[in-house]
Amino acid sequence: MDNKTLIDKLSVRSATTPAEAERLLDAFARVVADAASVYDSVALPAFGTFEVRKRAERVAVHPATGKRLLIPPKLALVFRPSSILKQKVNE
Repeated sequence: MDNKTLIDKLSVRSATTPAEAERLLDAFARVVADAASVYDSVALPAFGTFEVRKRAERVAVHPATGKRLLIPPKLALVFRPSSILKQKVNE
């Protein structure tokens, strides 16, 4: 689903204009980004949790040369779906 389709469906379900739905979606994205920047998680009941996790340092092998490379640790934003969302997907 692309951004325009998401905004259209969100505006229909929330009985708002597409412009208002787009503003709400942008505001939500900013809230998640702000929370992630201070390593805080955002939990939405019956949907899931956005959280920052630290990925460990690891060794990888370059496929063309076979040379081993050390990949440094980094932070990643991950989404963990709730059990309710998992059940709806599996139905």
